[in-house]
Amino acid sequence: MSSTPAPDIAVVVLMEYRGGTHLLWGWWRFLFGRFTLQRMPGLRFAKVMGSGHQGGFGLRPSFDRHGLFCVFSGQETAEAFLQSDWLRRIGPHLKAGRWLTMEAFSSRGRWSGHEIKASAAPPVDEPVVSLTRASIRWSQALRFWKLAPPAEASLANAGGCILSVGLGEAPFFRQATLTVWDSIAAMNAYARSGAHEVAIRAAYDGRHFSESMFVRWRLLATGEWPDD
Repeated sequence: MSSTPAPDIAVVVLMEYRGGTHLLWGWWRFLFGRFTLQRMPGLRFAKVMGSGHQGGFGLRPSFDRHGLFCVFSGQETAEAFLQSDWLRRIGPHLKAGRWLTMEAFSSRGRWSGHEIKASAAPPVDEPVVSLTRASIRWSQALRFWKLAPPAEASLANAGGCILSVGLGEAPFFRQATLTVWDSIAAMNAYARSGAHEVAIRAAYDGRHFSESMFVRWRLLATGEWPDD
């Protein structure tokens, strides 16, 4: 008798480090901590990322903001990671931090060859999360980035957007956008109108991406450092 596979539970950690030695510690963690992260029980996939200036989406990088995206096998291993020494050691070095746990209800595409399994029912009257990531073709990078400022400006004015963060594995060419919305309706209203819709259509028409992934998630839990 076969058992039901554990769902993919994602954990996103957003970190803004203090200055001085705390920032140096954060960069050491950014460069080398990923290797010890791979030993976490139940970990299926992980990416350590940088961020745009002040968490935005532009080309100017941030030196004190990092992001972590992990996918775990089931809720228990995800929650165990949130209580782990690996993550707890980061807290004292942070000016501010936030974590989210999520279960996908819609997923298409791949990230470094990895697919996210959609296992949740679409939420009703609950916050939702959108994660968009892409590997931008070298030949299309300039065209892609010309479309970014209008889309970012429209996001800043979008109703129902609780949080938006620009992340990336590598400058210019491997980018991700994380947004949290107060409802599916608010998320769809932004995605299907204005500058964002223009950017998405142009990206596909021009084949800007060598790989992409678009996932919508039910938000399971969230918290902040210091503890809220």
